[in-house]
Amino acid sequence: VRASWRAAVVRIACRVSGFFHAHPLDKPRLRLYSLSVNILNNPGSRSANNRIMTGKRRHHASLAVTQAIIRKHGKESRMEQSHNIHGAERDFEVLKSGGFIKQIQRDLFTVRLRCPGGRLTSAQLRKAAEIAERYGKGEVHNSVRQSIEIPYIHHRDFEAVSAELASINWSVASCGPRVRVPTACAGCTWNPNGLTDAQALALEVDRRFFGIPTGHHKFKIAFAGCPIDCPKSRAMDLGFQGAVEPGLEEDLCNGCGLCAGTCPENAITMVGSLPVRDRGKCMYEGDCIKVCPTGAMVEARRGWLVRVGGKHGRHPIHSYEVAQFAIDSECLSLIEKTLEWYTLNGQGRERLGATIARQGLRKYMDEVVRPLGLEMIETPEERRKFRAEGNLYLT
Repeated sequence: VRASWRAAVVRIACRVSGFFHAHPLDKPRLRLYSLSVNILNNPGSRSANNRIMTGKRRHHASLAVTQAIIRKHGKESRMEQSHNIHGAERDFEVLKSGGFIKQIQRDLFTVRLRCPGGRLTSAQLRKAAEIAERYGKGEVHNSVRQSIEIPYIHHRDFEAVSAELASINWSVASCGPRVRVPTACAGCTWNPNGLTDAQALALEVDRRFFGIPTGHHKFKIAFAGCPIDCPKSRAMDLGFQGAVEPGLEEDLCNGCGLCAGTCPENAITMVGSLPVRDRGKCMYEGDCIKVCPTGAMVEARRGWLVRVGGKHGRHPIHSYEVAQFAIDSECLSLIEKTLEWYTLNGQGRERLGATIARQGLRKYMDEVVRPLGLEMIETPEERRKFRAEGNLYLT
């Protein structure tokens, strides 16, 4: 019961702090924001849990009122990401968390724009160029994670830049210990290799989870539409990769062997006149389905391979494959549960992968993946076919 209570408090704190992150803070809101951040940083604290209850009464901000505010303004706040910054003194870490990144040049910042899945409209491209010419040096930068950045923006122009972005319903992205803008390839929208709609799910994840504080460190999510994995789902806190499992209609098969010759993993062999698939090698790319001339090789099921705990940086970590053939709604539930688990179990500024290493993958699987009823990948033998090769520092 106590664990359930703490989880409920953390869910409230995440929503409250995420909402206020995107709004100017008057004094009552600032007090509630501070309470929510305190709970995110100390989720197991009895005093923190008590303070949010007394704080609600003292500031006349009951949970019902807070939820009503979020329902009324949450969508607009996440789209607008208002950044009203007043006064001469500016906290660089606060600015960075809001997408204004200090440069080495005095008083100049790089403004990171919100580009979920790397997709931009022509109107957004024009607006980025206008802002760069009007307030910067006419330059933009395509970041590694698909965002547009405009360098050389003076801090006195922040409000003007934010207003121009808001005029086309665009906003600045976030940095710091919170959910970042998700990255994604084209998926099946126009890429012939795409198996799943990476763009649509990235947009939905951005709408639901962007900017939510974790209380610990950054949280990155990526969607790859096929096993080629261009968005590097292996190196994300949560990574999703498109997958399709083939099936065989034996009556339609003419024994041509094209499927066996096409499979890049050599997972299909011809036994007599029929193809036999080795499940221990199949990477769910679906090439065999595409080349079958008679339609005998069919799609049995389609979904997402789920990876957790990866990161790049000074010491990269490859993620664990934990589930397969998850549908879109299950991916959304997994993200929500993982954020709650990370907030409750993380320590200090460790990434999710470090929390899993300290707590054990089994604990994460039992407390997050299993309750969702996903098709779990539980053993090293099951994960071996998704291996990463190269310099393993063994010599």
